[in-house]
Amino acid sequence: QMHLIESGGGLVQPGDSLRLSCAASGETFSDYSMGWFRQAPAKEREFVAAISSSGGSTYYPNIRKGRFAISRDNAKNTVYLQMNDLIPEDTAIYYCAAAINPPVTWSEGYDYWGQGTQVTVSS
Repeated sequence: QMHLIESGGGLVQPGDSLRLSCAASGETFSDYSMGWFRQAPAKEREFVAAISSSGGSTYYPNIRKGRFAISRDNAKNTVYLQMNDLIPEDTAIYYCAAAINPPVTWSEGYDYWGQGTQVTVSS
């Protein structure tokens, strides 16, 4: 059983940056691909970014390339999401997830989930 705890969310203004962290425990972190998803009120959960178990490959939906960057530190059992130039439409609860299989863009492909961290972008 892997436990995931997200942190780093908060209230920011448009144009600001945030770095989310997700600390993992309970399993061998370096065996797992990691992903970030988000869910805004009244919307479905959507894929934000994913990274392979080694960190050598990253994946983003085309619409989000350039503003968000996923990374991981296997020595610290932590995955990060750097978010730049935030806009109000980025407001959502952000979840990290772990998959024993190679990274995928759909939530059903992930085995473990954190509780989420709220990001609010507002002036």
